Amino acid sequence: MLRRSGTCLRSCLVLFALVSALGVCGPALYWRFKKTLRFADSKFSCPPCICDCPQPFSLVKIAPWLANLSDTDCGRNDPDLKQEMEKQFVDLLTEELKLQEAVAEEHSRHMNITFGEAKRVASQYQREAEKCIAATETCEGAREKAEALLIKERKLTTTWEHRAREMGWEGE
Repeated sequence: MLRRSGTCLRSCLVLFALVSALGVCGPALYWRFKKTLRFADSKFSCPPCICDCPQPFSLVKIAPWLANLSDTDCGRNDPDLKQEMEKQFVDLLTEELKLQEAVAEEHSRHMNITFGEAKRVASQYQREAEKCIAATETCEGAREKAEALLIKERKLTTTWEHRAREMGWEGE
């Protein structure tokens, strides 16, 4: 049964690999094959189509006011944007480093919390495992005692049965 399921799994994996390979290489092979067929069948190919379609509309013809969107006065009235644009390159880099440091500290804090939680859960699992081991040892001890009592009881039963047979009892 296991051998059959292993063979089935192996067959499925081989089939999956073949389908994946065809999915990756298939389109390229198809177009190469189609191109070689086109050269071979060039005498049977259709003549080029003559299209008498109008030219597509350009954006300038549809909305001429969109053509000149360069407003040199853009953002001059916004004090926040003006202040941001006046900052020096070093100030921007310093601010970026501070942001990265804050993110790193947050990440570190989150990792510490997660690590503490993992330690707590691991400790809880360890306590549960120790309880299970103790219970298993108790059960094993009780089983051994019960087995010893059963052996003792069988011996006693055999002795009484032997005495009864000597007295004339024939059994059931």
